[in-house]
Amino acid sequence: MPTALITGASSGLGAEFARQLAARGADLVLVARDRQTLLDSAAELRARFGVAVEVLVADLTSRRQLAAAERRVASDERPVEILVNNAGFGLPLAFERNDIDDEVTHLRLHVEASMRLMHAALGPMLARGHGRIVNVASIAALMPRSTYGAAKGWLLSFSRWANVRYRPRGVTVTAVCPGFVHTNFHERLGLPPGEEGIAPALWIDARLVVRQALRAVARGKAVCVPSLRYKLIAAVVRVLPASISARLGNTGR
Repeated sequence: MPTALITGASSGLGAEFARQLAARGADLVLVARDRQTLLDSAAELRARFGVAVEVLVADLTSRRQLAAAERRVASDERPVEILVNNAGFGLPLAFERNDIDDEVTHLRLHVEASMRLMHAALGPMLARGHGRIVNVASIAALMPRSTYGAAKGWLLSFSRWANVRYRPRGVTVTAVCPGFVHTNFHERLGLPPGEEGIAPALWIDARLVVRQALRAVARGKAVCVPSLRYKLIAAVVRVLPASISARLGNTGR
């Protein structure tokens, strides 16, 4: 069975990736900061799906702890066949009022950590001639949305290039660009349910996002925008003037 390493695996889309990959028979390496939540998740996944589950407690904004995750990704022991770069967090849209150290940490997690883990994975995957890398980006990558959209835009752009570069050698790279997903992401921003400033019609289910993402990965696609409504939004945003798409990017808090 393949082994999948998932960052940000303790909740939200990361936990859903873990469930759906385990249901398909993949062994797992769960990476996140919360030890107890990871241990509880690992026990549940082992009992429910009968797969092997490792736990790697790591704060990927720490260079030392990120290095531990890189070593696991590159290891020849139970090699990682699927890497899911999912760890992330959001900040308020008012860049000028945000603490600059928080912004740097935000950038390091979304871009540097993902880049280092991809680099660690690519060597062994290319040597074996197969592998899958999944980068959880966002619909925000397609429109101006402060530094969150900029960071996710980097993931999207790199994934497109990397899929063209490495797919002929057996390794695919897929950027997943969901819209607003029912997870605890917005609660971590301090926004209780119902106070995010997002219309009910814009919410989508995490199970649908991961199901469509894994289908796109299986097909070797470079970009996946889950759900028809967000596919339509993505198509419209591409042709809008920047001034209008930037206003759309201010949706939510």
